[in-house]
Amino acid sequence: MRTLDETDREILRLLLQDARQPYSDIAERVDLSAPAVSDRVDRLRELGVIEGFTLDLDRSRISTGTEVLIRLDVPPAEVAAAREALTADDRVDHVFETAEGTVVAVATVDEGAVREMLAETVGLEAVSSLAVSLVTASSWEPTLGDPELAVDCVECGNTVTSEGETATVDGTRYYFCCGTCRANFETRYERLEAGSS
Repeated sequence: MRTLDETDREILRLLLQDARQPYSDIAERVDLSAPAVSDRVDRLRELGVIEGFTLDLDRSRISTGTEVLIRLDVPPAEVAAAREALTADDRVDHVFETAEGTVVAVATVDEGAVREMLAETVGLEAVSSLAVSLVTASSWEPTLGDPELAVDCVECGNTVTSEGETATVDGTRYYFCCGTCRANFETRYERLEAGSS
């Protein structure tokens, strides 16, 4: 299985700059044809490296409200639920969970409406401490660095390296760390398929 090469990384960097740019423009920058760029992007999507193409909104131009940074502490058992509830709220742009279990969010809310928003989403009874700061400037520039591919073997969970293998079964591509895992998976699939007939 092929890993990420410098061309893949450059395609990812260009897409991070502008995910809407035509593949023909990217192709000129990476010295490939547009169909070859399209194939590489499709492969990166199949691998889960690219999860989707998103839109970055400047909320100050389309909404009323104030951008705030919300930092809240909730009991450890409530952290995941608080993070998920804030993520689902349209007023919230970014949500982070720290290793200590603190939930941090960036939201655009009407002046003085943070507690109301938290009451609707998280529930104030779950919040043990709360800090709200006015955001005066922000930037969000995702960067790539120099990553390596880190796909897990569907059979055993080990990391798939360049020695790994792929197989397409019933229209879905699967990744394996070795030929043994691939064979075990295919054998089990064939038995399950035969048993359902």
